[in-house]
Amino acid sequence: MISLSYVLKHLPVSASFEESLRLLPEAEEWFKIEHERLQKLYGFQESLCSEGCAGCDEAGRGPLAGPVAAAAVILEGRPWIPGLNDSKRISENDREIIFDWIKAKADAWHIETLNLAEIESLNIRGAALEGMKRSVEAIASQKNVRLALIDGNALIPGLSRPQQAIVKGDARVPAIAAASILAKVSRDRIMLEIDKNYPHYGFAANKGYGTAEHLEALQRFGPCPWHRRSFGPVKKILQEREHGGAPVPAPGQIELF
Repeated sequence: MISLSYVLKHLPVSASFEESLRLLPEAEEWFKIEHERLQKLYGFQESLCSEGCAGCDEAGRGPLAGPVAAAAVILEGRPWIPGLNDSKRISENDREIIFDWIKAKADAWHIETLNLAEIESLNIRGAALEGMKRSVEAIASQKNVRLALIDGNALIPGLSRPQQAIVKGDARVPAIAAASILAKVSRDRIMLEIDKNYPHYGFAANKGYGTAEHLEALQRFGPCPWHRRSFGPVKKILQEREHGGAPVPAPGQIELF
């Protein structure tokens, strides 16, 4: 059975479409279907911006713990990146491999992370927008960004380049899909590192989201330095512990890069 996982496992990163057909002849039909899907997405992207188009997305607005990540990507010339899609539609293992394909084939890319202090200062929405702004501006220092395509329905305040918000852009625009994968994988890797110091919260599995197991650990152990203090469940437990005289850890300030 030919699948995305099978293809990614057996192809070298950055193989062309023609090389993929030659290296995995048994996947020819899968490749043709995937190539047609990607061509339609690239066609839509080019209808918005023929060149200098930077896709931008973020990851980590919803979790109770950890940083927020954002990325911007320019993909010119319709590069062959099998499986390129909204990061939420791809398995964790496949995202890790496609992450390398994107970095190898993108004309430009940049990833930003904002820590707990920035999230608390800007609020989570502001932090996500700021991360996307920094990502686009970083790319614009290398390439001529004619239009920034932003996933969602909100524009980025103060961005120096023209921009357009695209609802569900991570499933419709290849450059935004690529940015969603870079942001998601980068943030997931950070959560794996945080998990090494705070394993009882299950960050390696839940990535900071409020699963039942995470909430149970939060209630039992209280927040760690990487929990977002302004988020409801964390704020509630902090108030309970403060009233009970329990110590409260300082916000996380670990330099991750």
